[in-house]
Amino acid sequence: MDYSKVGLKVGLEIHQRLKTHKLFCDCSSDMKGENRILVVKRKLRPVAGELGEVDRAAMFEYMKGRTFIYEVFQNESCLVELDEEPPHLVNQQALLTALEIALLLNCKVVDEIHVMRKTVIDGSNTSGFQRTMLIGLDGWINGPRGKVPIAQICLEEESAGIVDKRGKEVVYRLDRLGIPLVEITTGLLEGYTPEEIQQIAFKIGMVLRSTKKVMRGIGTIRQDINISIEGGARIEIKGLQEIGLLKDVIEKEVKRQLSLLEIKEELRRRNLSVEEISDEVLDVTDVFSETESKLIKRLVSQGNKVYCFKLPKFAGLLKKELCEGKTFGKELSDYAKAYGIGGIIHTDENLKKYHLEKEFQKLRELLNASSQDVVVTAVGKQEDVKKACDAVISRAKQALVGVPEETRVVNPDATTSFARPLPGGARMYPETDLPPIEISKKLLDELSSNLPESVDEKIERLKSMGIEETIATKLFLSEYDELFEEFVDKVHPPFLANLLVGITRSVKRETGKEVPADVVRRVIESYVNGLIVKEAVEEIMKELTLTPDENVEKVIKKLGLERISEEELVRIIKQKIVENKEVLERLGDKAEKALIGMVMREIRGRIEGEVVVKKVKELLGQR
Repeated sequence: MDYSKVGLKVGLEIHQRLKTHKLFCDCSSDMKGENRILVVKRKLRPVAGELGEVDRAAMFEYMKGRTFIYEVFQNESCLVELDEEPPHLVNQQALLTALEIALLLNCKVVDEIHVMRKTVIDGSNTSGFQRTMLIGLDGWINGPRGKVPIAQICLEEESAGIVDKRGKEVVYRLDRLGIPLVEITTGLLEGYTPEEIQQIAFKIGMVLRSTKKVMRGIGTIRQDINISIEGGARIEIKGLQEIGLLKDVIEKEVKRQLSLLEIKEELRRRNLSVEEISDEVLDVTDVFSETESKLIKRLVSQGNKVYCFKLPKFAGLLKKELCEGKTFGKELSDYAKAYGIGGIIHTDENLKKYHLEKEFQKLRELLNASSQDVVVTAVGKQEDVKKACDAVISRAKQALVGVPEETRVVNPDATTSFARPLPGGARMYPETDLPPIEISKKLLDELSSNLPESVDEKIERLKSMGIEETIATKLFLSEYDELFEEFVDKVHPPFLANLLVGITRSVKRETGKEVPADVVRRVIESYVNGLIVKEAVEEIMKELTLTPDENVEKVIKKLGLERISEEELVRIIKQKIVENKEVLERLGDKAEKALIGMVMREIRGRIEGEVVVKKVKELLGQR
C-alpha cells in the first residue's frame, strides 16, 4: 500500500517507567507484594476542568456506573496513593532523569515546571485524576528520513494496575500507582511507512535505555499511537506493549478506516439518511420465552432482559471485514461491551449457530424490517442493556460520516477495540497541592556535561571493536549491556558480545528461564580467571541458570569441564596417535581431521579448540 497516497499521519506517545521510588512519596516501585494489607472501595465522578467544561471521555466512564476496589500492599502504597494525604514533593531522582532524557532528545527544557491534574475516572487513579508535568518541548531525534520531531516530554505518575472485573466492580492494585513515568510525544509523522514509524519508536526506546535509569521488562514501556488518514479521523490507540506489533497495528488501523469510508459511501448509495435510523429500542424478552438457544435461555433465567432495534439499509454491512480479524459487526459489538454486556447478535451473522432463526423472524415482523435491514439484539441487566443499545445505534449513525474520533485499545492480534470517546482539552487543571519547580541554567549545564553516550555513538564504538551492527544493537538493548562495559578490557569484544547476546538467548531458549545477570557475571569471571574455556561457557551457564545458588567451581567439576593444561593435552594426543596408528596411516591426508575429532570428543570444553588443532598439527608433523 502507498501510505503517502492514503494520507497516513501518525503521532507516537511513548511511556517509560523510571527506575526509582514513587513520584510523590517514598514508597517502593518494586511491585513484589503478595499479601494485601487493606482493601478500599470507591466511586468516582467527573469534575469540570480549567475551562469549566466536563470532559466527554470522563463523562462516558461515569455513565458506566462502576465501583472500584483497590488492593493495598505493604511499603508499596501509602495515604498518597489512597488520596487521603497530599502528594509529597516531586521525586528528585525521577525529575533529574526526565530532564536528562529531554536533553538527550534535544528538547528545550522549560524554566519552571508546573504540576497539572488530568481527569481520569476509569478507576486507574483513586483521586480521579493523574498528575503530570511538562518538562521539555521542540526536540528531535535522527530517524530513517532525517530529523524526527519530538513535540514534548512530560513526567507523570503511572496508573494503578487492573486485576479483575466482576460485573460493575473493577479491582485494581495500588502498587503500580505513582511509579514515575516519562511520556515522550512525537510531532506529526507524515510520509513515513508503518515500518519506518516502528523504527522511530525503537530508536526512542534505545535513547531511554541509554540512561540506565529506566525499568526493563514487559509493561515497563508502552506506546500509544494516534493515527488518521485522508477522509478519516484521529484515532488514539492505547496500551501497545510489544514494539514489534506497532507496524501491524498501524497497517490494520489504516485498513479499518479505509473500510469504514467504504461503508459510508455504500450507505450513501443506498440513500440512507441519519433521520431514518430510529432510536427506538424494544424490550422483546417475551419473544424468547420458549427459545431453544441455550445462551439466551441461561441469560434470561439470570434476570437479564432482551432488547432489540432495527438498522435500516445496513444488510450485509455488519459482516463486512474492516481488517483481518475485525468485522463491522464486531466493531458495533465493542460499543455494547463497553456497558458491561456480552455483545450483540444480529441478522448479518449465522443465526443457526444460536438456534434463533424463529425468534429473529418474529422480530423482523415486530420491527417491520425488510431484507435490506439488520435486526440487532442485546441481552443484559435492564439498566445496562438499554444504554448498550443506544450506544450501538449512535455508532451506526456515525457510519454515515465515516470514521468517528475515539480511543481504542490493542488486542493480541494487532486489531483494536473501542474503549471510550476521544478525550478533549477540558480535562486539565492545575495541581493546588504542589509548588512550581524552577529549573536553573546551572542545573541544565551540569546535566548536559554528564549525558551518557548517544545511541549512534555507542553502536559505532561497538562496530569499531569488530562487533556486527545487529549484535551491537541487541547488546545495547539487552539487560547485560553494563556487563559488557565492565569486562570489555578483559575479554575479546566480539566473543563477549556474542556471550551476552547469543549464548544467553540460547540458554534461555533451552531452559525456559531468564539468565540472571549474576550468573552471567560469575561465568565471565570464571573465563577471565582461566577456570574455563569459551567452549564450556554455554553448558556452565545453562546449569547455573537452573541452579543459580550453586557454586561455580562445583558446577565445573560436576560437568567435567575442568580446564586441562597443554602438557595434559599433548599426552592425550600422543596416546590417541598410538592407539589409532593403523587407522591414521590409512587415512593419509585426512588423518589430521580425524585425530582432531578423536581428541575433541574426549576433552571438548576443557581447552580451547584452536589449541587442540595447533598441537595436533605439531605432533603429526613431528611424526
